[in-house]
Amino acid sequence: MSGANSSSLTPEFFILNGVPGLEDAHVWISLPFCFMYMISVVGNCGLIYLVAHEEALHRPMYYFLTLLSFTDITLCTTTVPNMLCIFWFNLKKIGFKACLAQMFFVHTFTATESGMLMLMALDRYVAICYPLRYGTILTNSVIAKASLATFLRSVAFILPFTFLTKRLPYCRGNLIPHAYCDHMSVAKISCGNVKVNAVYGLLVALVVCAFDIFCITVSYTMILRAVMNLSSADARHKAFSTCTSHICAIVITYVPAFFNFFTHRFGGQTIPHHIHIIVANLYLLLPATMNPIVYGVKTKQIRESVIKFFSGDKSGIAGIK
Repeated sequence: MSGANSSSLTPEFFILNGVPGLEDAHVWISLPFCFMYMISVVGNCGLIYLVAHEEALHRPMYYFLTLLSFTDITLCTTTVPNMLCIFWFNLKKIGFKACLAQMFFVHTFTATESGMLMLMALDRYVAICYPLRYGTILTNSVIAKASLATFLRSVAFILPFTFLTKRLPYCRGNLIPHAYCDHMSVAKISCGNVKVNAVYGLLVALVVCAFDIFCITVSYTMILRAVMNLSSADARHKAFSTCTSHICAIVITYVPAFFNFFTHRFGGQTIPHHIHIIVANLYLLLPATMNPIVYGVKTKQIRESVIKFFSGDKSGIAGIK
């Protein structure tokens, strides 16, 4: 086997094939991915800068948004530069350990992103249902501990992927039909028994994502009940409008994630493989690209802070309501 250690059946490197079947169109495929990556880096870095420098944005909601932006940037940077090297320069080799590292970071920060969306839903629940205690419940210490716990949860659940994949024998070759090292894409080229990998992957998806979605659903159920009990229509609209950006972020994140998850396991031959690969790439890029745009357009404080920043007016920002 090319690039493999014959005694251990562990390859020295893998070959990432990009988008199988569309190799001739790799340059054209790369253009929207490159454009989205630039938007995601500029947009999320801009959000982090605004929250760090504008006193009006020193609130729990925006701290969680900063952590989501950092997660998005890290997730994209883990995959996109390597992906562009494949598309532009045909640099398809990736070392075995580098592939495992990429796989670990992709899945860890994907799980962390889901956890951040859950924490942001709980933030909206506290803000709407307990507005007078909002600042005392969600202190900086609570935010830091909850965020750290979410990240450590992701690491604890994803770390076994690395060992489960490393133990497999690779005697079918080292060509991965993907643009980055995804857990099941790597496991499927093994000649060993990958049932444990598949079952554990499904278990992690159910425990992590299902738990996060359950918490989000419960939070918004309680929010909806609280909003419906408000006396005036204007108050109901104002209260629920604070959630619209977060709801958009949830849809943008989970819809392609579920499509990617179910087609990977149950799509079979019904969905062309190149469609699955493109969606898997968008699944990583789309939330990172759209989240700063959605929050910039739909959140008044961020929108006005951006306008004042570009207009050069530094006065009065702290007083934005």
